[in-house]
Amino acid sequence: MIRPATADDAAACAQIYAPVVTDTAVTFEYEPPSAEELARRIEAAHVWLVAVENDTVLGYAYGGPFATRAAFARTCEVSVYLAPDARGKGLGRQLYTVLLERLRDNGLHVAISGIALPNDVSIALHTSFGFELVGIYREVGHKFNQWHDLARYQLRLGD
Repeated sequence: MIRPATADDAAACAQIYAPVVTDTAVTFEYEPPSAEELARRIEAAHVWLVAVENDTVLGYAYGGPFATRAAFARTCEVSVYLAPDARGKGLGRQLYTVLLERLRDNGLHVAISGIALPNDVSIALHTSFGFELVGIYREVGHKFNQWHDLARYQLRLGD
């Protein structure tokens, strides 16, 4: 089941996200955020969804603010994260399908994703939804003693 996240889901989301932060360059965060921080992010998001099975959160996707200036109010940044056992089963696609629909319904105009390179799985997911590559920032993220590029993908959600 996919449903809107609440603050009660923050600890489970933090648990899913923590190994992504500590073990990969998929995100440029260095320290895993606390459940309290994730609850704050859930509250601040335009849309934050969780995928739940048998009362266990298996993954989440969100569309959050892209930038703070008023002109960016209808632009959002999107991401999806899954528990290791939930990967490769189409759950990310299910989450993004519902997420993009809700973002459209909420009047968002553009969704942007930042993908640390290389990440063929994420690129394939985003392009399958119609996201287009709009640019690559070279060597902008430094993690694990090496520089990483960041690709920016964009999807126009509505008029």
